[in-house]
Amino acid sequence: MTWQATALTLFPAMFPGTLGQSLAGRALERGIWSLDARDMREYGLGRHRVVDDTPFGGGAGMVMRPDVVAAAIADVDRAGRPLVYPTPRGRPLAQADIRRYAAGPGVVVLCGRYEGVDERVLEASGAEQVSIGDYILSGGEVAATVLLDACVRLLPGVMGSGESAVEESFADGLLEYPLYTKPAQWDGRDVPEVLLSGHHAAIARWRHAASETVTQARRPDLWAAYQARTGQDTPRTTGPRADVDRLN
Repeated sequence: MTWQATALTLFPAMFPGTLGQSLAGRALERGIWSLDARDMREYGLGRHRVVDDTPFGGGAGMVMRPDVVAAAIADVDRAGRPLVYPTPRGRPLAQADIRRYAAGPGVVVLCGRYEGVDERVLEASGAEQVSIGDYILSGGEVAATVLLDACVRLLPGVMGSGESAVEESFADGLLEYPLYTKPAQWDGRDVPEVLLSGHHAAIARWRHAASETVTQARRPDLWAAYQARTGQDTPRTTGPRADVDRLN
């Protein structure tokens, strides 16, 4: 089955954008997934297709009208697909969410503009409100692109190696271990010896220890969750301590 993505947006020309390139673009051409960018202005009111109005209670900016947004949502055959609304007020978008979306029939992404979307239509539609980070964008299209790219790369037949998705960041609650390639020495810096040893078990132990060390140093929130799940108090050490310490 083709994984179906629908973007509800005031700027349909922003799609596919980067989703038309590289892995996602090739998968789109092969029919592994489909993308339908719907122009919400088609559901706007009056001759000028008005989609927004001033906020009740005053304040700067405009708010997308619930009747307009509801009409756009109602015109989509969701067929079991979740409606997702990227917003700074949402819960952090996690890899577990991405895996869930990718495992289903697809997603419908509501791209907000102006100050945002009237809360009533979000409640009525059961939209999942998610955030891709603690910063403000001009609109939801970029966030939608991030979400869709993360989903598409997990679809069967998109990535060349199934191991890639297993070993990357967040797969087991940790950040990914550091990566190295040729040359073995560059700018006075050496690749950790264990990675040149050909000893697969030792390499696996080093990579896991490195993931733990990097996660503890850079993402204490992830490290705390990992500790709670595994009972791990401190990062494991393996191989030369300096190789792992320098990752902090």
